[in-house]
Amino acid sequence: MKISFHGAARTVTGSKHVIHLNPGKQVLLDCGMFQGMGKDTLRLNQEFGFDPEEIDVVIISHAHIDHIGLLPKLVKEGYKGKIYCTKATAALADVLLRDSAHIQEMDLKFANKVKAGKGKPPEEPLYTTEDALKVFPLLEIIPMDQWTRIDDQVELLYTDAGHIIGSACVHLKLRENGKTVRLTFSGDIGRYGDDILKSPAIFPQADYIIMESTYGDRLHPLSTPPAEHLLSQIEATCLHKKGKLIIPAFSVGRTQELLYALNQLELENRLPKLDYFVDSPMSVATTEVVKRFPELFNSKVQEVLKKDEDPFMFNGLTMIEDVEVSKALNFKKEPCVIISASGMAEAGRVKHHIANNIENPNNTILIVGYCEPESLGGRLRAGAKEVSIFGQEYKVLADVVVIESLSAHGDYEDMSQWLACQDPQQVRKLFLVHGEYEVQQKFSQRLQRKGFRDVEIPAQHQSIGLGDLG
Repeated sequence: MKISFHGAARTVTGSKHVIHLNPGKQVLLDCGMFQGMGKDTLRLNQEFGFDPEEIDVVIISHAHIDHIGLLPKLVKEGYKGKIYCTKATAALADVLLRDSAHIQEMDLKFANKVKAGKGKPPEEPLYTTEDALKVFPLLEIIPMDQWTRIDDQVELLYTDAGHIIGSACVHLKLRENGKTVRLTFSGDIGRYGDDILKSPAIFPQADYIIMESTYGDRLHPLSTPPAEHLLSQIEATCLHKKGKLIIPAFSVGRTQELLYALNQLELENRLPKLDYFVDSPMSVATTEVVKRFPELFNSKVQEVLKKDEDPFMFNGLTMIEDVEVSKALNFKKEPCVIISASGMAEAGRVKHHIANNIENPNNTILIVGYCEPESLGGRLRAGAKEVSIFGQEYKVLADVVVIESLSAHGDYEDMSQWLACQDPQQVRKLFLVHGEYEVQQKFSQRLQRKGFRDVEIPAQHQSIGLGDLG
């Protein structure tokens, strides 16, 4: 038995890990797209590092694009088996994969027009909408908290990861040569005490653990609730400077957290009377999907639902899908709040909003989550004084503010708490994935101090044997 790591290996995006079982079975954990990797992004997404036709089983942890974004390419290149996921993940995947395909088609349509003008051959997208549609019949919904037999070598258990709606940690019983190995894949670990979701669940003892490590060197601030941070930025930008507050936000998870916090302010009669916009067709669609799964909300939100049937809607909020309405925001002079995808500001309408507002010192760009260093959001977060957007240079004159407390990823204390149900002496090896290498090295030292003796940080396409299973 061995594991090969083909994404999110010493980097944060592109989650793809293959378990190899004798006599030849291959189980793929996640099939994510690399995002925000600059000029390397396309190259990384073009090559899997494994043959899709040789994969027997696909198991998905959750519906973020860096965990599901290459499923259409996998199917396009020959995968024909089932794709296991939770019910909410299947619902979100329907929206996200269609959108991902549409973005690629539109982006290449423009790029190929430019290439044609230069006499260069056209490029093909990673996949099309037609390819994305072929994924959905393969989705097999698995319930949470119930062992499910996949075949004679694989049993699967999902437990709540607390990261986004439907997110799950993957627990496997793997049989090889008459022996059984217990392997856990964390997916992305959420935060304890999240405003909307239940906390990550405890899980059975594992022999091997593949664990995310995005914030393995960081503690999120505890003192100020997200709603208070948001209110202070709205007051500073929109009320005092009379400017626009631009918030790049992931369509799944982060957008709903922002809307919930703003709704809470309205319930407390503290929300400033302004125009608030969610300008992203995908964010509008995913918010509707999230509303379909109220049973996945925590007890606090369940109480809110007794007096407010829609905790993501409030006075002054407009959900924008139409592109002409989106463009009209560029000419709006009045102070307002614009929430738009993507969270790293690498694609989507938010890039246009940043380009149109970044050189006005009255405006603020509010970063509310992780951004790859090479992404536009990452460069703004790092304090760049000038950035390139759509090939044009812009001076960063608007304020750039970062709120750490809105992250959907657990910090090192959350991740340590997630591991607390495990006996470190029984964990033969712990693999760190989904993190920047320097962060992973620091987190590895912390885990070793907690008794996890064998912690490994695999490199891209590295294959690691699991040793003697006896």
